[in-house]
Amino acid sequence: MKKRTIMEVMKGTVDKFGNRIALKNKINGNWEETTWQDYYDQVRTTARAFMAMGLQEGNSISILGNNRPQWFISNMAAIFAGGIPGGIYATNSPEQCRYIARHSQAAIAVVENEEQLAKFKQIRQELPDLKAIVMMTGTDEDDQIFFWKDLPMIAEKISDEALDKRMTIQKPDDCCSLIYTSGTTGNPKGVMLSHDNIIWTGQQVVDAVKGDHTDHLISYLPLSHIAEQVVSLYIPTITGARSWFAESLDLLGDNLTQIHPTIFVGVPRVWEKIQAKMTAAGAHNSWLKKKIAAWARKKGLAAGYADQRNLPKPSLVNLADKLVFSKVRERLGFDRCRLFISTAAPISMDSLEFFLSLGIPVTEVYGMSECTGPATLSLPQPFKYRTGWAGPPITGTEISIAGDGEILMRGRHVFKGYFKNQEATDETIDKDGWLHSGDVGTLDDTRFLKITDRKKELLITSGGENISPQVIEGKLKSIPIVSQVVVIGDQRKYITALFTLDPEKIEQTADAIKSAAQNTKEASTCKKFKTHLQTQVAGINSTLANVQTIKKFIILPEEFSIEGDELTPTMKLKRRIINKKYATQIEGMYT
Repeated sequence: MKKRTIMEVMKGTVDKFGNRIALKNKINGNWEETTWQDYYDQVRTTARAFMAMGLQEGNSISILGNNRPQWFISNMAAIFAGGIPGGIYATNSPEQCRYIARHSQAAIAVVENEEQLAKFKQIRQELPDLKAIVMMTGTDEDDQIFFWKDLPMIAEKISDEALDKRMTIQKPDDCCSLIYTSGTTGNPKGVMLSHDNIIWTGQQVVDAVKGDHTDHLISYLPLSHIAEQVVSLYIPTITGARSWFAESLDLLGDNLTQIHPTIFVGVPRVWEKIQAKMTAAGAHNSWLKKKIAAWARKKGLAAGYADQRNLPKPSLVNLADKLVFSKVRERLGFDRCRLFISTAAPISMDSLEFFLSLGIPVTEVYGMSECTGPATLSLPQPFKYRTGWAGPPITGTEISIAGDGEILMRGRHVFKGYFKNQEATDETIDKDGWLHSGDVGTLDDTRFLKITDRKKELLITSGGENISPQVIEGKLKSIPIVSQVVVIGDQRKYITALFTLDPEKIEQTADAIKSAAQNTKEASTCKKFKTHLQTQVAGINSTLANVQTIKKFIILPEEFSIEGDELTPTMKLKRRIINKKYATQIEGMYT
């Protein structure tokens, strides 16, 4: 594939689909539309405004806010003007914002509103390279702060020819984006991605999923994360597809039924939340409906596994689809969705089989920022997906397993290196061009990849046993009442666990075990809940080797959250933080 810049690709899409809708955003209850031509024009105008504010070639721009058209436009405008966008998670603290903006030497910060502006006001004196702040919405009296509506007037100071010059001198191998890792083990690192990294990887995905301008995608995961950028920002730039902006994560369910996406990508926590709500709703069905649903799900699970192996489907599965599956998909807003993806973290077999039994084959994509998102791609067709496996490498790339089990990757999707961190770059990309992922996995004879753990998260007990926490956690999360689980045991004499409970299932479980608990806090101290969970854990323990079994556990009163700092913005567990935050409870299990 010929190497191209992002500007060349976007211009080609605008020439083809200029009058088609590119973006849809809900304002005051109405979905407002932006065409590809208008989107492109706004990008150029914003790029000229950034130049007028002092953005030089190679300067970075920090973008802080939730998913909305201005985020897309700011990101693309930074690239057009020869700058390098670097997203900051909207949930980040002022101190976390300071680290990224200072490390990337941001010349301009684009913030969503007054709340996000307050973070930059707090740290502005510590950012020597910062020339201006732009607000997507809202106003402020400060002379150094500019408003979105004023950008066209500011842009008049820079000619179109000056912008064209910035665009044409860029090369496909130039760094055009910084993706800051979510920082599960320390300060985030700035992943440098080139135009070619992004366009080549996006094109491989487009070709594999047969994407085109008729696709409808929903943007709701943090845009600071490479997965969301590839899915809702860059793939539409290649195909001319339509991106819709969800109003919020809380309103995602409602938005799905309005948008009816053709492809849907979720992190495991999103899939688990959908599962929990469906299970809670199903508990209120009549006896007959429950009986029909159970019959249909049994057929659906068998049909799903038969499909993966290219075997004949069981009888009456079409009837099950008509009676149950089609109605479920329609109710969820998935009635025209052809691809359901889980990515960013391991998802439990319980969730995968739950959706598979309803005719919704959730396939896994494995990847990381350092390989521009996807390294593997599973597709819902025979020999292209397998429940619990991450699938084969994307076309044109290689995957290998090192002697210690680490997953290695090589190809045009591998990043240029870490910004201002050559030492970490050399540790991550070896002399033969292999990207060392830090994940542990296996490849079978069909080149399907299975992720088993994080290399640095393997627990080594005081007896010298190597334990994979994610494997055990995956089994424990199949317990219906369990929401989240963290396995403990590094340098310990036995394995323990921290559990959080699913708020949606408290009432139903309490009725079943005759408990008076009405919420997760009460359930965490209820002896009946403890006994119930102990029985479930014992069942899981019977499937594990003795050194892997959970000897003790604690039920926490609340779920882990981003706000509590136990989860990254992409909802990965921050094990180090969790171990520190709950050190007293953990130590209590070893005394």
